[in-house]
Amino acid sequence: MPSPLHELYAVVVPRLRRATELVDEPTERARLVQAHRAHTPGLPTRVVPGFARRWSVVEEDCGGSPSYVVTPRGRAPERTLVYVHGGGFVAPLDSFHVRYATALAAALDARLVLPTYPLTPEHTWRDSHRPLADLVERWSGEPGGCVLGGDSAGGGLALGVALGLRDRGRAQPSRIVLHAPWADLTTSTPDTALFARRDPWLKLGKLSLYARWWAGSEADLGRPEVSPALGDLSGLPPALMFYGTRDLLAPGCRLLRRRAAEAGWDLTAVEEAGLIHVYGIMPGLPEARRAFRQTVAFCG
Repeated sequence: MPSPLHELYAVVVPRLRRATELVDEPTERARLVQAHRAHTPGLPTRVVPGFARRWSVVEEDCGGSPSYVVTPRGRAPERTLVYVHGGGFVAPLDSFHVRYATALAAALDARLVLPTYPLTPEHTWRDSHRPLADLVERWSGEPGGCVLGGDSAGGGLALGVALGLRDRGRAQPSRIVLHAPWADLTTSTPDTALFARRDPWLKLGKLSLYARWWAGSEADLGRPEVSPALGDLSGLPPALMFYGTRDLLAPGCRLLRRRAAEAGWDLTAVEEAGLIHVYGIMPGLPEARRAFRQTVAFCG
């Protein structure tokens, strides 16, 4: 049964995120383009306690977008965590992504790499896939290797990058951690409409539009770089996935779990009844603390 705090989050988070259904495409495009132009660049650390005291930051280039290398002060990290942020491919990296990722990096004794990427509707997957793949390959080849993580759209993007590295015969991350990955942008998975009615946060009309924008064309929606759940999942590193059943993306996660088993991919899927989207990265939730302990144990 979901915790009382989770039930509060299920009400408050959609309100804070202004979760509303799509009005129409031109209105949504204009709203997002304006928001992107008004966005203040830089690493958002507002809700990360003691960030400046505990971490140092170097900004690098990732195909024309910033990538932040966050290193713990006073110690040499043993490995690297590359974390790809979510946000429906329309929202930038925010403080809550940084809070979760720095906590996980600290628990893993890792440096943290937080890449950003060009957002839609101005851009498509083609503008970010290769730079992100090159970045993950670079850190996978460093001493201690690389754990690759991501949530929602970032989880699907991370998985698509892992598929690309495998296909190119390049260095792979040692582990993959996914929080409710958006892994099937075709939205053709059975029960999607049913789960959309349960979800207090994600809206099917908006996600369908964002998916088309990100793919760039209907023909590209099913590509493995865009919808990795539909690709060949064999030969990937061991992975851990968390998702709840009050989440529009749960049918896609179930599809990914099923196709992983068919491909022989070592994917551990944790499905939590009644929990909302990306519950595992939300601060303070008992369910998130449980997922965090499982993640640390999985990464070893």
